[in-house]
Amino acid sequence: MSSTVIPVWWVLSTPNKVTVRNPGSQKAFSTAKSDRKSSCVHVLPVSVGSFLVPRLHSTVERERVVPFLSRPTLPALALPSGQYLFSSNAICRHTCLPALQQALHMAVLQGKSSEVSKVLQGPINVLEQSLSKRNAPYLTGVQYGLLCILFFQCMFTCEHKSLKAWFDRVAAMNACQSAAQKVLQGKGLQGMKSYMQKQPAPQSNACTSTNMEEGGERVVSEEEMEAAALTWSKGLNTCPPATKKQHPILPQEGKRNVLVTSALPYVNNVPHLGNIIGCVLSADVFSRYGHLRGWNMLFVCGTDEYGTATENKAREEGLTPQQICDKYHAVHSSIYKWFQIDFDYFGRTTTEKQTEIAQDIFWRLHERGFLIEDTVEQLRCENCQRFLADRFVEGICPHCSYPEARGDQCDKCGRLINAVDLREPQCKVCRQTPVIRSSKHLFLDLPKLESQLEQWLEKSTSTGDWTANAKQITRSWLRDGLKPRCITRDLQWGTPVPHADFKEKVFYVWFDAPIGYLSITANYTNEWEKWWKNPHQVELYNFMAKDNVPFHSVVFPCSLLGAQDNYTLVNHLIATEYLNYEDTKFSKSRGVGVFGDMAKDTGIPSDVWRFYLLYVRPEGQDSAFSWADMALKNNSELLNNLGNFINRAGMFVTKFFEGCVPVMELQEEDKKLLALVSWELQQYIQLMDKIKIRDALKHILNISRHGNQYIQVNEPWKKIKGGDSERQRAGTVTGVSVNIACLLSVMLSPYMPAVSQTIRDQLNAPPSCINTMLEGNGTFVCSLSAGHRIGAVSPLFQKLEADQIEALKKKFGGQQSAAVPAPAVAVEVGTVNQVDPEKAKQLTQAVAEQGEKVRALKAQKAEKAVITAEVAKLLDLKKQLALAEGKNPEPAPQKGKKK
Repeated sequence: MSSTVIPVWWVLSTPNKVTVRNPGSQKAFSTAKSDRKSSCVHVLPVSVGSFLVPRLHSTVERERVVPFLSRPTLPALALPSGQYLFSSNAICRHTCLPALQQALHMAVLQGKSSEVSKVLQGPINVLEQSLSKRNAPYLTGVQYGLLCILFFQCMFTCEHKSLKAWFDRVAAMNACQSAAQKVLQGKGLQGMKSYMQKQPAPQSNACTSTNMEEGGERVVSEEEMEAAALTWSKGLNTCPPATKKQHPILPQEGKRNVLVTSALPYVNNVPHLGNIIGCVLSADVFSRYGHLRGWNMLFVCGTDEYGTATENKAREEGLTPQQICDKYHAVHSSIYKWFQIDFDYFGRTTTEKQTEIAQDIFWRLHERGFLIEDTVEQLRCENCQRFLADRFVEGICPHCSYPEARGDQCDKCGRLINAVDLREPQCKVCRQTPVIRSSKHLFLDLPKLESQLEQWLEKSTSTGDWTANAKQITRSWLRDGLKPRCITRDLQWGTPVPHADFKEKVFYVWFDAPIGYLSITANYTNEWEKWWKNPHQVELYNFMAKDNVPFHSVVFPCSLLGAQDNYTLVNHLIATEYLNYEDTKFSKSRGVGVFGDMAKDTGIPSDVWRFYLLYVRPEGQDSAFSWADMALKNNSELLNNLGNFINRAGMFVTKFFEGCVPVMELQEEDKKLLALVSWELQQYIQLMDKIKIRDALKHILNISRHGNQYIQVNEPWKKIKGGDSERQRAGTVTGVSVNIACLLSVMLSPYMPAVSQTIRDQLNAPPSCINTMLEGNGTFVCSLSAGHRIGAVSPLFQKLEADQIEALKKKFGGQQSAAVPAPAVAVEVGTVNQVDPEKAKQLTQAVAEQGEKVRALKAQKAEKAVITAEVAKLLDLKKQLALAEGKNPEPAPQKGKKK
């Protein structure tokens, strides 16, 4: 069986006349026979529903398959519910698209082409039965139509006889061949990669909504409309609005007390956009949302300042480690302030409180028998004159032969590694081969704590909101049993170990850094234990990128469990995937990507940066920042959709009603809109409660789309010129619209705080609108009643021009040369070529890009054969690079390595 999946969204040419509306609109595809020349059909992505097992009918001659119709209708789909679909688009959606989206995800992003046939087996069987029963060449009879074109996109050649014959017939059409070339551009499935990376991960068990119209708009019942109108009429609460924060914030009886932490950024690195969305921005959105909901929130973060990386950075810049920490802590603070990250306290780990609390946890572990001593063989770089921390060693994994395994863990197979077990290890600083030296160290006895950890994990993961990747990564650590983990290092810069036998050592950063959450809180308030030793009253949310999961789900909890001091452990662990930059990785050294200190210089407001990063937040899979896509989302979603609606609503009040909200007399159409908006608000709250930040944002944009359509259909600018009834209608539409704008300002607040405040200022919105709207499951009330005077209205967003975006893309694109191909190279061991600096430069870039490709495949859990092939290319490129640098491409023999 072939596994060539055909893409979903082609531009096709067919001999049918086709009417198309935007995705989600009520109108579906309609077809009519035409003798004219071919016309363009834009097949657009549609929403995903679960796979049904319907009966697909084709009608010939006078056959009638729909009992309540007097004449044959092409095409027709009988659903299990007894209902029928008549649009090609809807039929395709209900039979193939859910499975297809999952199949594309597996084939394009995960490299699991061999498993695609299993996913598409259901749709294939349905089509095979339809074609074989009718004994017809096409799905609707003897002539092909749009339905054939749509289904053709979703299928692939297979063993089913009738379906294969049908596929071959449709595949021979010039329209399909040209469309495939247009979309895939000769790249095969990889031509879909960029598009697929921007899509949310498919849900294999997605539910089909039973209350959706054929074209995608939700059907609203009369009961819903009346309930929405009743809620609307209640108006704002009389209770006081949410008060400003009073510091220090402490847990309160009878309140939901939520402690939010963001993974501590390394002080010596300037954070790039991926770092920002993965940790601090996601945590900030949730913290702001919780405050609006009336929860008692504390949001803490700070810079992680100890360890080898800081020592090396200090050496590079000719400063002391403390001076480096002071310098870059200020850089981080400035960046987060510009991005409007609203920490309650942003601290650091180089404090007396850090030493005090870390050493206390150490002694409690020691006294309870959870620490063991052992002699460790470590790698020492004689050239750098230092023991090498795990992250400064790289080599070939002893388990899976991955060529870029770190000294502590292999990113490909996930196995833990002792650095001395790496094959062909290299110092990442100078690229020399290190030697092995022995040193006595202390270990956390994770096997002794494993049963306690598993009991706690079972409860936490079942009752809390852990992202799927957090659960998966944690399970992978437990799968083979935990091993003792070294907690000390031979370094100068770190929290000193208080034990007399280890006074020359410091705590290993992975043991020390998470304790920073506690010490940072302790520097914020002396009553820090009310947060961190209060598990029955406090909910703890940890935000991080997926590479930090094991330290927050296994190692740090074991430290706190072993300390036996009633510590608050994580209830909800939220981990993002990775954000890439265009088609590559962020790289400060190569000048690739936007880093936090550069975003301000682009002239694009921080709220727009926040919006786009949250729009592409890598919630279920890796995603990519794209300048073109950022401009598109700014110009379409912010400017033309959201901003356009809010500005029009306000301008109508100013222009037609002298700045005062008019009297509103609701009709059925208005009540339907209120019900639709109320439903979107409820979905937003449900998703935000579950930390589905990216998905929740879509419901904000849906509301403004509903509002724009409502204004466009009712045309208040025309009705205001008519008689009394038409003027009244214009007033109602304007009043309802401006109230929706007020609701949008509340929902936007966690995402775009400055824009949100600007909207409320322009509308002169009462402060109580915030806590009223987000009460319970969501309450859409009339917050701007008749007679309310609004302020001055002005546009919220500016268009991002193509030349501006092109200049920014070039500026942040780095000096990237084209990847150098990797032809077979005959290498004679022991010989050294002449140095070729230009070729070495190109090959260095090629090695970096191929390495990123291998890491991406690993992150997407691609098939072993796919990864092995790419690893082989990487190793070949490295050999070429060694030759170009005048080095021996074969690894030097290792001294002191145990046999």
